[in-house]
Amino acid sequence: MKVAVIQFPGSNCDQDALWACRDLGLMAEFVWHGDASLDGFGAVFVPGGFSYGDYLRCGAIASRATIMAEVLRFAQEGRPVIGACNGFQVLCETGLLPGALLLNEKEKFVCRDVTLKPQTSTGYWMQGVSEPITLPIAHGEGRYVCDDETHARLVGEGLIAFRYVENPNGSRDDIAGVINPAGNVLGLMPHPERAVNGLGGNTDGRKLLNCLNLINV
Repeated sequence: MKVAVIQFPGSNCDQDALWACRDLGLMAEFVWHGDASLDGFGAVFVPGGFSYGDYLRCGAIASRATIMAEVLRFAQEGRPVIGACNGFQVLCETGLLPGALLLNEKEKFVCRDVTLKPQTSTGYWMQGVSEPITLPIAHGEGRYVCDDETHARLVGEGLIAFRYVENPNGSRDDIAGVINPAGNVLGLMPHPERAVNGLGGNTDGRKLLNCLNLINV
């Protein structure tokens, strides 16, 4: 498996994502936001950070970058795509995932470990996470919101990937991550790439990201 780690101006978790993938034995390379091809790659990681300085809305400008048209095609072909933190925001802005991420309820940046409960076993990304996992968060605009119709669809179709055990930001229904109906696109606010090698206190991120070693695309 060869993973493309997308780089935008302002990304600050791209290195984390690259080395996390490599620590798992995967091949991983950076792909610049101005590139137009994902040829040779089997998966995409849209990393966290502050793409384009979070101007307009978090992820709004990044969602219109040249490479995102290719990421959209990639996802529509059923290939695995993950977006963490700002990457989740970008995927929502592209329309690959429903909903939006707004300012935290208490209007403060939160940076700590959180426990997540997996809500589905559907799709690529949930294969190794049948039990609660602990991952770090670091965001100021991580409050997941959606309208009632979208929420009903998320619940009814099993598209809520993770819920917070203790909600850190006011997200609707404790939602920490969602997947698309095909199960190949995952967005979540916590950072699995920061919990791979144990330096941050645990390796629960491996349980999630290691599914890339099981995917044959």
